[in-house]
Amino acid sequence: MRSFGTGFRVAVLGLGLGGLLASCAAPPPPAVGPSPRLSASAYAAKLGVNADLTGLQIFPKSNPWNTRIDKSKVDKNSKKLIKGIKGKLHADFGADWDGGPFGIPYVVVSGSQAKVPVKFYWADESDKGPYPIPTNAPIEGGAKSDGDRHVLVLDRDNKLLYEIGNAYPKDGGAWWQTGAGAKFNLNSNKLRPKGWTSADAAGLPILPGLVRYDEVASGKITHAIRFTVAKTRKAYISPARHYASNSRSSSLPPMGMRVRLKKSFKISSYPKQARVILQAMKTYGLILADNGSNWYVSGTADDRWNDAALNTLKKVPGSAFEVVKMGKMTKG
Repeated sequence: MRSFGTGFRVAVLGLGLGGLLASCAAPPPPAVGPSPRLSASAYAAKLGVNADLTGLQIFPKSNPWNTRIDKSKVDKNSKKLIKGIKGKLHADFGADWDGGPFGIPYVVVSGSQAKVPVKFYWADESDKGPYPIPTNAPIEGGAKSDGDRHVLVLDRDNKLLYEIGNAYPKDGGAWWQTGAGAKFNLNSNKLRPKGWTSADAAGLPILPGLVRYDEVASGKITHAIRFTVAKTRKAYISPARHYASNSRSSSLPPMGMRVRLKKSFKISSYPKQARVILQAMKTYGLILADNGSNWYVSGTADDRWNDAALNTLKKVPGSAFEVVKMGKMTKG
């Protein structure tokens, strides 16, 4: 089994591939411009970086990401699992950090976007290319980042989502070197094969779990939110398909574990942006997708965020959450 995301970086360093990744570095790409637009009457969702996705359904409403869990039962091991995840909630996205927005960006393209070759380190667990990645597609953390370097591309017209991690453009973006890649049909609930990674350690798609500015501005998030913890178990539950740990401790959470903010937790005093996010955490919850910092939730890199409002999320303790009853667990 292979890990990706934060686990991917650890695996690569352990294998002595630092030189290979360093050789993939590329000069900073030019600013990303929007792709050619189709008729506004044909599609409500727009094109470009962090485009408004209004009108575009990200997976069926019956998909795990889109199902409510506010009335689901609490898992019998909830207290033990939550106790082991120290710290408070943290928005791992915002408008300004080190001179610019931070978080995970995405780009929406049209069906005519040219596809380019993609070379994978873990080709046996990746969906074959080519992928419709613009030459100047935004990279998580920027062109010089040594982090996860996710690149998310949504083909609006064909309803397909392409995601790669540890991505480096080569020859000016004529092709991309990456760890692993996954393609998702937005009209389907089909999961990745058992044991397969994706651009995320848990084998999950990233985009459907991001907190996006357009939805928060609308006043409502209607999906679960991606989050990370420092230590996970060598196990996963659906919709996750992959683990990224060597520990079998039952006190550690498996990938795919879903938590929710307790109904009793008061959110009325929080500013609007934070309140919308907290309400989603009560209604749709959070899904564990990667190894990282405890209680870090993912969102888009967007200069329209109100960082002061997002920072109030740091007041929410981990003890304010509970684990939703888990289904069958696949153990390693």
